[in-house]
Amino acid sequence: MQVVILKDALEVANYGAKLFCQQLQIKPNSVLGLATGSTPVALYKEITSLYKQQKISFAQASSFNLDEYLGLSGDHPQSYRYFMNEQLFDHIDINKSHTHVPNGNAINPIAACQDYELAIRQAGGIDLQLLGIGRNGHIGFNEPSSSLSSRTRIKTLTQATIDDNARFFADDEYQPELSITMGIGTILESRKVMLLATGAAKAEAIKNMIEGPLSASCPASALQLHNDAVIVIDEQAATLLEHQQFYKQIEAQNQKLQQKLADLPR
Repeated sequence: MQVVILKDALEVANYGAKLFCQQLQIKPNSVLGLATGSTPVALYKEITSLYKQQKISFAQASSFNLDEYLGLSGDHPQSYRYFMNEQLFDHIDINKSHTHVPNGNAINPIAACQDYELAIRQAGGIDLQLLGIGRNGHIGFNEPSSSLSSRTRIKTLTQATIDDNARFFADDEYQPELSITMGIGTILESRKVMLLATGAAKAEAIKNMIEGPLSASCPASALQLHNDAVIVIDEQAATLLEHQQFYKQIEAQNQKLQQKLADLPR
């Protein structure tokens, strides 16, 4: 794991956008894994700004989102398809037919999960997977107790996750308790993973993910198994890390090495 500790949420978003730029410069037709929730909003705003400045293009790229609420159609204001259109897809040059979100309104949701796995494989796999993290350590909607080798499937949401997401729903509005989510095994097959987290509310989950044991009790701890996972967090999210100064030292050395490599004659 590469652990990057930055000052605040804005710096986290800027760092994440830089990695997206680098990925698309290396491979313009990248397959991107995308996420929803509060944390990615600042990232998507920065990406949109870079696109308007003509510093990044998604014209050849495709995308797969992590999850979707089961029972919501893509035009429902609380669906994740709607979120992605509003926050990103409507503002960049990506071909919407190349953007994929699990079908929360599928007649046969179990078959839809299998189809989603197949579509990812047919696209060549995910090059860069964006993740957030829940306060209970979930990634995607892989709640605690999820198998670390799980595939795209239907998941029951914990009451903690339902409560956390209730702020997005009106008091009299239907709030789903089931979802379709990429599995942890699916996520781990991505070539690169980038997890963003900000705020003190995520500090315990971040500590358990980075410094705790590999355990289904903290699904995000599975990223310890990934050979190219970068964890980008702000100072508040890092407060419980025992070795945060060492992580900063490592990152400083990484930056020096990257600069040295960039200065080599080509």
